[in-house]
Amino acid sequence: MITLMSLDLEKIKLLENNRQYISTMRPVFNKRALFSDTTDNYISPAEPEPFDKVTIKFRTAKNNVDRVLLVHKGERHMMYKAETEGSFDYYTFELQLEEEKATYHFEILTGRLKCFYDVRGLVQDVNEYYDFVIIPGFKTPKWAKGAVMYQIYVDRFCNGDTTNDVLTSEYLYIGKPVNRVEDWNRYPQQMDVREFYGGDLQGVLDKMDYLQDLGVEVIYFNPLFVSPSNHKYDIQDYDYIDPHFGRIVMDEGELLPEQNQQNNEATRYINRVTNLANLEASNELFIRVVEEAHRRGMRVILDGVFNHCGSFNKWMDRERIYENAVGYEKGAYVSADSPYRDYFQFHDQNQWPYNGSYDGWWGHDTLPKLNYENSEKLTEYVLAIARKWVSPPYNADGWRLDVAADLGHSQDFNHQFWQKFRRAVKEANPDAIILAEHYGNTRDWLQGNEWDTVMNYDAFMEPVTWFLTGMEKHSDDFREDLLGNAESFWGAMQHHTASFSMPSWQVAMNELSNHDHSRFLTRTNHKVGRISTMGSEAANRDVNKAVFMEAVVMQMTWIGAPTIYYGDEAGVCGFTDPDSRRTYPWGHEDKELLAFHRDIIRLRRENDELRTGSLKYLDSDYNYLAYGRFHKGGQCLILVNNNDHPITKRVFVWEVGMPKVGRVKALIQTDETGYHLDGQEYEIKAGKIVIELPKTSAVILKNM
Repeated sequence: MITLMSLDLEKIKLLENNRQYISTMRPVFNKRALFSDTTDNYISPAEPEPFDKVTIKFRTAKNNVDRVLLVHKGERHMMYKAETEGSFDYYTFELQLEEEKATYHFEILTGRLKCFYDVRGLVQDVNEYYDFVIIPGFKTPKWAKGAVMYQIYVDRFCNGDTTNDVLTSEYLYIGKPVNRVEDWNRYPQQMDVREFYGGDLQGVLDKMDYLQDLGVEVIYFNPLFVSPSNHKYDIQDYDYIDPHFGRIVMDEGELLPEQNQQNNEATRYINRVTNLANLEASNELFIRVVEEAHRRGMRVILDGVFNHCGSFNKWMDRERIYENAVGYEKGAYVSADSPYRDYFQFHDQNQWPYNGSYDGWWGHDTLPKLNYENSEKLTEYVLAIARKWVSPPYNADGWRLDVAADLGHSQDFNHQFWQKFRRAVKEANPDAIILAEHYGNTRDWLQGNEWDTVMNYDAFMEPVTWFLTGMEKHSDDFREDLLGNAESFWGAMQHHTASFSMPSWQVAMNELSNHDHSRFLTRTNHKVGRISTMGSEAANRDVNKAVFMEAVVMQMTWIGAPTIYYGDEAGVCGFTDPDSRRTYPWGHEDKELLAFHRDIIRLRRENDELRTGSLKYLDSDYNYLAYGRFHKGGQCLILVNNNDHPITKRVFVWEVGMPKVGRVKALIQTDETGYHLDGQEYEIKAGKIVIELPKTSAVILKNM
């Protein structure tokens, strides 16, 4: 006798058999198709406000998975297939935001297989550190996203006005007279801080055509404010541009007598840097520089040194520059009654006058550490400075913050200060950027209420340097185990990128060189040393321009703001500071490297996916990388062969949205013979191309 229960059991058995049959017919799980990120390709809106609803998108191969879940706050939310386009299905979920940061990852189910997807890509186990991040209300300036920046160390860029040059014996710096270097092309000496070449803001104005022709979108200046050193990280007066960079309209007084060892007798210097006519004229020149940059579509970022000042500073005045200057209060070193006494921490309260018992940053008495916790007045003064320079009439477009994590005497206060700093700057100029110098994990400061972003050492400069050269960024070490180590490269990139939300990552300063490290071109020679051990000429020998061009290709195709350190584009070499601070070689540029930079910057600007597109890992091997930059408007592949021999590779181009059948064209290719724009084409068959890469080469390919 047949019962109802037996019929149900037969039905269930039939369904199970059908499911097993269907499962055997399902295409193999296509892991390569899985993708999501937090660009505007995959979340909308990309920079939401608190309490917005955000549509989050996840990509799979067409008809390839059973379910996609979004996991947020421990809850699993079913995503729905919203569209199919080409070879891909797109699943979406609308997430209701609150005020606080939202983090999430994806869970993919197909048959009995379960896996996860976070900022690292496809993984077997989740770790909340690598969750995707959305910070409601956090925005970074649109103009800075992917912008090409150019760092200028002013004393070494161009001397446009010889009347404002620092004069030999104008004053003492760290115990000896300063020196005017007469030969622009002379390499820096080991003790370089008191050597001046004469570069100034007029020189920058004179070279605006050059910067515009190169394709520069943002100028980042090393410090410009009154300071006795050529680097100017020991600020003397935050209110004014240094007249040696600006204008000297009243030039009176005498050089320091040879037998005199006191700067209070350096009357020429005192007049130059305290005379209001010189200071105001210098500020006016800066206004002209910003106006001219803005007229050409360029932005200007200032360097803010707020952790410490200099011993010359008018608040401290250890050199007694301001002791008898008209219109200035007594400095804290000079008088116990100074209005600035609380700006510093003195350990001996009975030494005045001329109390030298103050805290110096890392023990340097030339760099008095500012004592914010004990002086609300100091805090308000510096916040006023922060507002002043991004407001009319100066209108700078933001701040780069020197040793920003060191400010204050505790992490709690540090975070409190930068929160106030952000409010002050953004209220004065909502479109200004705040980027900080920082080594190590940046996450605590990138929560949307302090810095916008950082100089990207950990997630750009260091991984690129290790992979392409095996060198430490100061040229202090060579690691053969890291040279060409693609696994280490991708691991570092994925780990450190997890510290950024997308708005921070898109404006991160991606440098190959800067004033604190060796020049990248010098790192290609694998020489471990400094000028103190090897001399300057060794930095020029055995360099590999082809490796340098590979690095520039990566710099111009990575997420963030590629930042050229002045002279890199002209072939300047140098070991670490001070050798990396050589002058720009006007008239002696490497013409090929210069043309290469112009062309690759132009290509970056013409192909928006290289600025704002998603980035996807495609392939890697020893000394070989392949990745894509893509959005709906365009797709590019970037291939790098750092081997000393040619290689042939098969690359799956469909992963970045290219068609299964078609052609790709080389926008630019570099190799040991130089670079080429001849547009070689490659056929796409079954979603892949086969390409032979010359030794030490890189190529950017775009679908036609």
